[in-house]
Amino acid sequence: MKIWVDADACPRAVKDILFRVAERAKISVIFVANQRLRLRPSTFIHLIQVGPGLDIADDEIANKCEAGDLIITADIPLAARIVEKGALALDPRGTIYDKNNIGQLLDMRNFMDSLRGCGVETGGPSSFGQRERMKFANELDSFIARA
Repeated sequence: MKIWVDADACPRAVKDILFRVAERAKISVIFVANQRLRLRPSTFIHLIQVGPGLDIADDEIANKCEAGDLIITADIPLAARIVEKGALALDPRGTIYDKNNIGQLLDMRNFMDSLRGCGVETGGPSSFGQRERMKFANELDSFIARA
């Protein structure tokens, strides 16, 4: 099992949690990004830097992840791709994406995207705080315990 991270937009607090988990659980955590990231030195933490461009990092993750892996992403279309392969996704806010909910979440995302395309102001996500950090950490720990 590996943990893949869609790292370009991943909150710093989530990265810090992942650094600690990699060392504690001795799990390979692979950060995939279009830009260079400063990561803690560890045999369990890796960076794959991809070229610039839309969805290049997503494609890298989707192509390399395997069933049983966990992908950290807020990108619902990417989550749908990896769930199809038998992996799970975890949003930095602590929402698990799996075969039971990904269809509905993708439909809602596409609906909201179409509203924004028509000029409807839909607002953005709420701020990322301690509650979201705790929910993420709890879901991550649950996943690792099950694995």
